[in-house]
Amino acid sequence: MNAFREVDDADPALAFSPMVRAIEKTFVWIDENGGIPLTPSKAFKRVFVHWAAAEFEWPGHTEAELFAVNKVLNEPDFAPLTVLHDLMIAMKLGRHYKGEFRLTKAGEALVSHPGRIFGNWDVFLNVLNVETEDGATGARLRRVLFGEPEKEPLPRYDGVMGQLYIQVLRPLCWAGLLQQGRGTASYRFEETVFMKTPLWRAAIRLETDQRVRRAQRH
Repeated sequence: MNAFREVDDADPALAFSPMVRAIEKTFVWIDENGGIPLTPSKAFKRVFVHWAAAEFEWPGHTEAELFAVNKVLNEPDFAPLTVLHDLMIAMKLGRHYKGEFRLTKAGEALVSHPGRIFGNWDVFLNVLNVETEDGATGARLRRVLFGEPEKEPLPRYDGVMGQLYIQVLRPLCWAGLLQQGRGTASYRFEETVFMKTPLWRAAIRLETDQRVRRAQRH
C-alpha cells in the first residue's frame, strides 16, 4: 500500500515543508540563472549557497543564524542544502554536467508541482502515525521503536536515540511532516516533543489511520 496520497499543488499544508519550499526555490534559481555552478569537488558554489541561505528561510538554519558562526558560507556549512543536493541527485531530479547542477527531465516535470515530491516509507510512518497524533517525546518514540536504553550507572549519550533523530525524525521535520516542539535544548532529543503537521494528514494514508485517536482541538 502506497503511504502517500497525491497532494494538490495548491494545498496550503505544503507550506509546512521546508524541503518542498527549498526545492521550489531551487527551481526558480535554475529557471532564472541556468545551472547552479559547482566547485571542483561538486559542491554548490558560494553564490548559490548565500542565495539559498537568504531565500530558503530554513528553521534553525536561517541566514542570520548561519552567518552568526560563518563569515562566508560553503555548502557543508548549510546542512539542509547538502541534504537537498544529495536528495535531488538520488531522486534523479538533477545531475552534474560541465561544472553545473542541472535539472533532468524528471526534475523539470516537478517544476510548479510541489505536491508530487513525496514517496513511501511505511515502517516508521505507521508507528509515528499513532504515537505523534497528540505529540510524543523522543524518549517515548525511542522506547516504542527500539525498547528501553540499557541501564548505565552514569548518564551517557544514547546512540540509538541520536540515530533515530538524525535518520528518521529530523528528515520528517525537514520534510514538513512532523514539527519539533520548542523550549528544549536542541540536543535533548529525548525531551523534545514531536507532533504531526497538517501536511502529514494531507499527504499520508496508512494502515493505522483507523487506530488514530484524533486530538481534541479547541
